Amino acid sequence: MGKNDYNLNRRQFLKSGAIAVGALAAVGAGVGYLQKVTAESRINQKFLRPPGAIDESTFIYGCIKCGLCVQICPVQAIKLAGIKDGLAYGTPYIDVREQACDFSCDSMQCVETCPTAVLNFVQFKDVGEKAIEEYDATHKRDENYNPFPVQILAMKSIVKMGVAKLKPESCLAFQGKGFKGSPRGSSFKGVNRSPYSGDLKATPVHDKVYDEKICDICVKECPIGDTAIVMADAGSGKMVPKVLDGCTGCGVCVMVCPTEEPSIIVEPVKS
Repeated sequence: MGKNDYNLNRRQFLKSGAIAVGALAAVGAGVGYLQKVTAESRINQKFLRPPGAIDESTFIYGCIKCGLCVQICPVQAIKLAGIKDGLAYGTPYIDVREQACDFSCDSMQCVETCPTAVLNFVQFKDVGEKAIEEYDATHKRDENYNPFPVQILAMKSIVKMGVAKLKPESCLAFQGKGFKGSPRGSSFKGVNRSPYSGDLKATPVHDKVYDEKICDICVKECPIGDTAIVMADAGSGKMVPKVLDGCTGCGVCVMVCPTEEPSIIVEPVKS
């Protein structure tokens, strides 16, 4: 073989090798992209996560599925996703129709106990400290000094698990109807610390009996109050529920709604 032939074959070999490496890199990138697309498409954006949850795509990878938030929740609102839920398997979520987060722990226990910060407590710490500072500026440290209710309310108020959405077509109030009795029946197992009845701790929903000329149970039982949902004039003297910006997505309104299919739902936040 002549020198020119050798150099030509060598150049062809190197060129072919470069093309092959480029092709393999493209294939690898394509596989990586497809894996990413497939993974993202399997993320269940319908899950309502506990308070303080970071964005969903990061949450499912950062959560170590330890179940501590499940164990510490006093009303057992938090469940773990099943094996059919793909990448979300073993991660915590809340089914508000079955058992809502009623904030009766008063301290964001699920967030405090999370070892990975996928339930981020920093935001609650900061707003709680600010609330105490503001309280200190207007209150003396005497026997009546108690900043903790202010701190607790401030922490609850910045929760954003989701946003409640009304379904007027089935809502009793929109139909001008009232409600009498227990909203979910005697067999319902959910519990709630009712601000309406002044409960000191969560008690069974089936023990609560109402007699409302116009159904407003969702408004009365909201643990956040009139910054989250109110009865508003819809014209012609009709009073109906109206969800406000202060809604945290806790889902108590969904849990206590007396219609067979809830007339109010919570749409989870996406980030």
